[in-house]
Amino acid sequence: MNINLAINQGSKILKNKLIPNSLLDSEILMAKTLNKDRNFILLNSNSIIEKNELKKFYKLINLRSLGSPVAYLTKKKFFWNSEFFVTNDTLIPRPDTELVVEIILRLTKFKDKIKLLDIGIGSGCILLSILKERKNFYGTGIDISKKCLNISKINAMNLKVSSRLKLYKSDVDKFNLGKYDLIVSNPPYIKKYKLNYLEKDIVKFEPKQALDGGLDGLSEIRKVVKKSSELIKKNGKLILEIGFDQKSEVSNLLKKEGFYINSTQKDLANNDRCIVSTKI
Repeated sequence: MNINLAINQGSKILKNKLIPNSLLDSEILMAKTLNKDRNFILLNSNSIIEKNELKKFYKLINLRSLGSPVAYLTKKKFFWNSEFFVTNDTLIPRPDTELVVEIILRLTKFKDKIKLLDIGIGSGCILLSILKERKNFYGTGIDISKKCLNISKINAMNLKVSSRLKLYKSDVDKFNLGKYDLIVSNPPYIKKYKLNYLEKDIVKFEPKQALDGGLDGLSEIRKVVKKSSELIKKNGKLILEIGFDQKSEVSNLLKKEGFYINSTQKDLANNDRCIVSTKI
């Protein structure tokens, strides 16, 4: 069987299971099987695929048909300007979160040697993307998951920013190290009862710990805002990713802790996604 026929069969299996983007997913999984990029697959579609590779390919197709996200099957996800290593121990980086990186780079355009803190660093996609762009910035990342920290460490090495990064296993409540010019966080903000209504790719496979924001969706945000008010320098910026319906509640939390709301930024779907605030 050639590559093209296998891809089409894989796509058909996925389509029958109502998997969106079935052809694209099939192509990506074939590229993973052959350890080549997607361009190679498309340019060599008539090449014959060996039996053991075909078996490996159909195994990946089967896992995808059961809902396993492509990023976890390929162990990688492109975000901002880099490819990140991911596993099912971390949240998959989202295009909407690139907005956070864009805002921070805009705010720090003329800044020098600033210290950043990422609360709940996960795969490292936000902080490491910034460190890669700003060669004289220094970053600290905390997470309660040792596995997330290990993944961030791998990504930092791949992006060659390890020398400017410190990682700590800590709950935000217990972290008291340093003072920061800018703090960023994409905390869990989904209301507990809504978790089961998320797409099955998310709810069945991504870490609940990175999604569950408690009964009102604000339990982790509260902790982040309170601790940030202690760790941030005067006039420092706090950038928070939020749920689409949390703007007013989070703004009130920030004001109570001495933050001035600079702006709320909308994502690709025109939903409120990010609040920019300054410690006064």
